[in-house]
Amino acid sequence: MKDYSLAELEAYLDEALPAEQMSALEALLRAHPEMMKELSAINGRRDAGVHSLGEIWRRARLSCPTRQQWGAYLLGISTDEELDYYSFHLDTVGCRYCAANLLDLQSLQAEQRETVQTRRRKYFQSSVGHLHATRK
Repeated sequence: MKDYSLAELEAYLDEALPAEQMSALEALLRAHPEMMKELSAINGRRDAGVHSLGEIWRRARLSCPTRQQWGAYLLGISTDEELDYYSFHLDTVGCRYCAANLLDLQSLQAEQRETVQTRRRKYFQSSVGHLHATRK
């Protein structure tokens, strides 16, 4: 009954799997005590300071685009190669951290757009009385 890999268990601990896969692994963990023992062993190894290069890479999220790169993506100033990678990272890898970061930036962008529109409307309304129509 091994429907999972150790890499998946490590990703589960880091909450780095897509939500559906996290749910499936959680159901397996509840149903199979031997799987919980493997998870405990991984945690023990981590607590003891034994790390592989892959673990360090995953934990530091070295493959994740930065917030500035996601901002450039939203502004439409990313290169085609970057766009391909971002798409791969979100759609294929399913990085939940980057998806959340992107969603946050999109909401900030929408808020800023609304703020600018509100400010322009207020400027216009406050200056309407100072504008004189020129008549011939």
